[in-house]
Amino acid sequence: MAILERKFTCFEINIKDHIAHIQLSRPTEMNSMNKAFWKELPLLVKGLDSESLARVIVISSTGKHFSAGMDLSVFMSGDAVPMTGDPGRMAENLRRVVMQLQASLSSLEGSRIPVLVAIQGGCIGGALDLVCAADCRYATEDAFFTIKETELGMTADVGTLQRFPKLVPAGIVRELAYTGRKFSAQEAKDMGLLNAVFPDHESLISGVLDVAKSIAKNSPLAVTGCKEMINYSRDHSVEDSLKYMATWQAGMFRPNDMMKSFAAKQQKSQAKFDDIWPKKPLFE
Repeated sequence: MAILERKFTCFEINIKDHIAHIQLSRPTEMNSMNKAFWKELPLLVKGLDSESLARVIVISSTGKHFSAGMDLSVFMSGDAVPMTGDPGRMAENLRRVVMQLQASLSSLEGSRIPVLVAIQGGCIGGALDLVCAADCRYATEDAFFTIKETELGMTADVGTLQRFPKLVPAGIVRELAYTGRKFSAQEAKDMGLLNAVFPDHESLISGVLDVAKSIAKNSPLAVTGCKEMINYSRDHSVEDSLKYMATWQAGMFRPNDMMKSFAAKQQKSQAKFDDIWPKKPLFE
């Protein structure tokens, strides 16, 4: 089933001008991350990527808060994480559950499409894990963040402690993780977590969509190459990354999009690029 034919309980989706705008849509529950959230998010992101329906993804939210983080219902039923039985088997099961949750948020990072996140109000616990997996983050002046898990007596386990130190100095991450204290949008911007801060939600959404429009105007192949190279370089040495860049360029670079760019500049118009191709199943 095509992704836009599916019904989602946690998200609203709108596609316009090559931009897919995904909105968390449970404001009365503070957009907490319930069971449906963890299933629907990767399905939606991977579907947009696989079907090549957009060139940029914007994730925003509704209501007072971006997200209150993990909904306790995920663990309360005991279905996902049984609390009785053989300790070894319980531990193996919990490890697998955590890795499935991690994979849900890693879908943002693994997408060929850049993901921009617009944050208002609280970005708490698991929500911080989510935004750290995005390409760029923007927030309102009243936004705040917290690694809430520490305060609750557990170690954050879905990506913050792995990705946050790649975005800001490690000493800052250590303080925020050890204390679990709240930090403001301005502090987040000063440390480098946020690209920009906006006065209110309306200007936030408008500003982030403007950035998305600028990205969508460029060659999708060039943009996905940028994301691939930046992510690879984060996790590899400079030498390895340079070699991978050379290999990528040797295989992916073609003059077609560059010629379109040159022609558009001469004509003082906007170049029109082909989308990257959808991902097709191995066998249909």
